[in-house]
Amino acid sequence: METPMVTQMIDSGDLDRATAEANQPIARLGTAEEIATAVLWLCGPGASFVGGVALPVDGGYTAV
Repeated sequence: METPMVTQMIDSGDLDRATAEANQPIARLGTAEEIATAVLWLCGPGASFVGGVALPVDGGYTAV
């Protein structure tokens, strides 16, 4: 399930789901849960030695 913002954009016609998915290297849209998992990891002890880094959670979109 996509985020409420993406759902609103699709419903309003501002975003075409098929085009958006085709433009993603992993061929699908991310979910709110996937974003939340990254945020929780950054806030947790597993990331205690991480500092000053951008963590793109975009399915590889910025890597291509």
